[in-house]
Amino acid sequence: MQILIAFIVGAVIGLGIHFQLHQRLTRGVVVAPMIGAVSAGLAWAILTWAGVGIDTPWPWLAALIVPIVVTYPAIIAISRIRVAHDAREKTRLGIG
Repeated sequence: MQILIAFIVGAVIGLGIHFQLHQRLTRGVVVAPMIGAVSAGLAWAILTWAGVGIDTPWPWLAALIVPIVVTYPAIIAISRIRVAHDAREKTRLGIG
């Protein structure tokens, strides 16, 4: 049941990253929270399947650190790819 805490923490971290980074309009508002939630939940699940108990700090730290490490570069890459694609499309269509 504690994995829900990891999902919620990951989503909140992802939401914070969404609003912290530039080019918010190039991606959906749910992309960063979903990446954060999935990465936190996956880290928690991997650690618990590996036998690390919730009485140790490792699943809790993973739920905080992994979403940051995964979501930042993913959102930066998604934004850059979208901006480059939009620029190519504008050039192809001959729009301003």
